[in-house]
Amino acid sequence: MKALLLLTLSLFSLSTFAAPKSELWQYWNTSNEGTVIKVNHQKWQAILDKYLVSEGENTLFRYRSVSSSDKQNLKDYIRELSSINPLKLSKAQQYAYWVNLYNSLTVDLILDAYPVQSITKLGGLFSFGPWEEEVVVINNKKLTLNDIEHRILRPIWQDPRTHYAVNCASLGCPNLQTQAFTATNSEQLLEQAAKSFINSDKGVKVTGKQVRLSSIYEWFATDFGSQSDLINHLARYRPELSSLKGDFEYDYDWTLNEKR
Repeated sequence: MKALLLLTLSLFSLSTFAAPKSELWQYWNTSNEGTVIKVNHQKWQAILDKYLVSEGENTLFRYRSVSSSDKQNLKDYIRELSSINPLKLSKAQQYAYWVNLYNSLTVDLILDAYPVQSITKLGGLFSFGPWEEEVVVINNKKLTLNDIEHRILRPIWQDPRTHYAVNCASLGCPNLQTQAFTATNSEQLLEQAAKSFINSDKGVKVTGKQVRLSSIYEWFATDFGSQSDLINHLARYRPELSSLKGDFEYDYDWTLNEKR
């Protein structure tokens, strides 16, 4: 009976998963373009340098190998970011701030729960992953990962490439970038991430007349526009896709992006 209940709950979670809408949290839509403040992301970069490895079309994280001191360094980095008032930063600084915060929090959640097969196993009994859990406090406001992605990053910047920047610790996700985002490299990293994902099988796989896209393009269709807009977006980074037409299939691999 217990096994049947767990199976039912698992199927329920998978079948009812739906991506949140982009809904602006107006409080965060303020910046200071005249600031001289610069956020230091070196601790996050040190973690990436030490534990993120490229393998085939993926970047994989060596969760098993993270030392106790580096786990603490990661928590220190998150605490440092949470002590900053992002409203005092420029828009360019803010974008890097929120992307790095999202990605570092995700890695921290996996490390706290490790070993785990998928991020979808985190969260409460009736949860599909940890995205609705309050995981950080900024300006005395409790934030979830969904708040950062869907109430701040997506509605403020309205750039579909953000989906290639935030990482959900899964093989189906656009790769966690090997470089921390900064105010000066975000555009380069976004272009690099988009090109890499769209030219990978997990982004777009064409087999004869069959076209399988990442479920990202289905979940967040409103961000990519009409089918014609989406095809133009894909073809920008992979020109041969300009001739795509017809119905697409969608797929996503929630397996942990772990280097074993």
